[in-house]
Amino acid sequence: MRLSLTLFIFLLTCSYCFLQAQEIPSDKILPIEELPNYLKKEIYKTLHSNGNISEAVLAAHFRQNFKERFFYDWQIVDSRFDRYNDLYGNEKSHTSRANDHLSKYADSTLWKLPFNYQNGEPVNAYALRHLARQHKMMDIAYLYFYEDKNPKYIDYFTRQMQSLNVALENGEYEKIEDGNGVYEVFRAGYRVLNWLSIHNLFLGEKAYSDSDQLYTIATLLQHGAHLYAHNDKFRYGNHQTRGMSALAMLAILFRDFEEADLWYKRAMTRLGEHLDKEINSDGFQFERSVHYHLSDISNYFYVYQLAQISGIEVDAVWKERLQSLFETLVKIAYPDKTAPVLQDDTDDPWAEKNKIARTMTLGYLLFDNPEFGYFAESKVEEKMYWFLQKKQLDALKSIDRTQPKIGSTFFPETGYYIMREGWGKKDKMMIVSAGLDADKPDHQHGDMLGIQAMVSGNVILPNYQVRYSLKDFDWFKNSMVKNVALVDDELQGKQWTGNKGGSGFGKFRELPNPKVIAWTSDEQMDCFVGSHDGFSNIGVSYSRQVIYLKDVFWIIKDNFEAEDTHTYKQVWQGHYTDENGANLLRSSFVDGSGCDILQLESVDAVVQSGKRGKQWSVVKKEGQNDFSFITVVYPFEKYSDRMNEEEKIPTLGNWKLNDLSFEWKGNQALSKQEEAILFGVSEVEIEGIKLQFSAETDVFVSWKDGERKLQSIGVEEVKVNIGGKDEKVLKSGESIGF
Repeated sequence: MRLSLTLFIFLLTCSYCFLQAQEIPSDKILPIEELPNYLKKEIYKTLHSNGNISEAVLAAHFRQNFKERFFYDWQIVDSRFDRYNDLYGNEKSHTSRANDHLSKYADSTLWKLPFNYQNGEPVNAYALRHLARQHKMMDIAYLYFYEDKNPKYIDYFTRQMQSLNVALENGEYEKIEDGNGVYEVFRAGYRVLNWLSIHNLFLGEKAYSDSDQLYTIATLLQHGAHLYAHNDKFRYGNHQTRGMSALAMLAILFRDFEEADLWYKRAMTRLGEHLDKEINSDGFQFERSVHYHLSDISNYFYVYQLAQISGIEVDAVWKERLQSLFETLVKIAYPDKTAPVLQDDTDDPWAEKNKIARTMTLGYLLFDNPEFGYFAESKVEEKMYWFLQKKQLDALKSIDRTQPKIGSTFFPETGYYIMREGWGKKDKMMIVSAGLDADKPDHQHGDMLGIQAMVSGNVILPNYQVRYSLKDFDWFKNSMVKNVALVDDELQGKQWTGNKGGSGFGKFRELPNPKVIAWTSDEQMDCFVGSHDGFSNIGVSYSRQVIYLKDVFWIIKDNFEAEDTHTYKQVWQGHYTDENGANLLRSSFVDGSGCDILQLESVDAVVQSGKRGKQWSVVKKEGQNDFSFITVVYPFEKYSDRMNEEEKIPTLGNWKLNDLSFEWKGNQALSKQEEAILFGVSEVEIEGIKLQFSAETDVFVSWKDGERKLQSIGVEEVKVNIGGKDEKVLKSGESIGF
């Protein structure tokens, strides 16, 4: 008898060990009764000590786990949902989105194209991708609570999940190689995030049975196994980051399973690689887009927050890099606490700014930084509400705010250059785009050396957000809707190609390569000098100088050189009128402030056009080999401060045009008191000292309090002879005394 019992225990142990040698399958859903066999040995023993591990025992175990490990306790869902409604008041929006999904897809929907909506119209690739993410299933979960906890919405959720699992078993789903893969890492990762959120919302509901709960867990485990199996190598881009964030979450929440440790290691390794390779050393997300920058913040936050809740240590670099992402948003922010539109920003198509306040609220909660608090609101972005603890939400009742001190700055690796007056409501700010990611420029627009600017709370030189599904996405991604210079009919973005799945997203195979020649910033002036090779295919070399004379106006100088004649262009975004001719464009805003765009060199024509309610002006100079636009971007606060279009030589604040108190040989000049900007200068004499240049160039000179300064703001290196005695080499951006 004793031998038989010993043999039974031995066989049971061997059976358990055999089962533990198995891996959670990635191509099918584990039956609920098999889930205990994949638990860690100590968890299995604990649950088994009270008899067989029944559905009720296992479901209760995982409910307790979620109570301790998830972002918030599922036992307080009702009160938390009430607070959510009080804060956001989005019942109408959620109901509309939920009904949209319910009307389009049956609970047992198909997952492979082609198939039709319930109204008979065909489902396109873009829609399938969003079905795969299950975004609107969250709205259906909200609808459950809005409609007095109608159990049909829980049934809809579980049945749609089951329909995907049936499709998986039968192989009737969009594969990754087809371009719209339902289990592609990004879409699977988003689905995991949404389903985890729904699972926790429903955990306390009788209609969400033990069997339902365990079926959801089995499905999530299959997703984890799939994410683990298909991400053994690093791949650039936010798609893998989203998926690995989800895998890390699954590993933390379901760490009672044997394989969870392997999942966690792989997820954290991949995420660490993304932090290292995709967060540039200057703190900007490598795709150079505010949208994807914000997305990465979310991806890393979910993992960081869950690890904090469970007392799991993460590398110090996580905190450093995550904090740097928020610091970057401070540096690029407009004075009105929004951010410029940079590359593929997609949240609000055609919008001219990005909302960052609620993301900065998240940064304030994580790092207790009052400069982040300066941008913060009393609530985070609505989707992030469910991932914060009560003490964090309560902290938003009193926010510590400190106005940032950062002035003009730059991102040398990412290639953004910011010229800033300050943080007052009417202060000026301009950003220059001069970067191209070498590894994944998919989200890059045709805006090389393009600019955007805000003054008096108005975006005077805008860029526009886009949407992949819109038919003119490629148009809004290219140069006609940027503040750039062009040649003939050439645009910067070339060889447009859509993605394999046909969802609307596309990219340019060829974009200009930038070269930053100089960047300087001091109390008197900011100066950016750069070039790109975007017109080398037609034999034109190009460079741009952007000069900010603090705190009055900007000068944009676009230089073209070619052996043959061409038509050279500047494109200016915004609602500018040309009643004063091509040499003076003007825009005025609702408060009477405005902006003048003045050409110092004569141009031939201006052509105005528009699309989607946006407008732009194209200033042209025709039939030229070499030519330089010298353009003053002159903002004004009120009518009396504008350039007076009736003056032959307009006044530019306290700066005078071509009215110098000293001898010089050159092209155009702007001066005030003891400072001057000289363009195309070859010789100048100031206070009895003659400066002679080896080639025509552009310089800034100042002479006051017995000190004389010469700074090159030109493109090329030149030699300068000082007083016929001393000769020095002057590179772009360099300064010398004389």
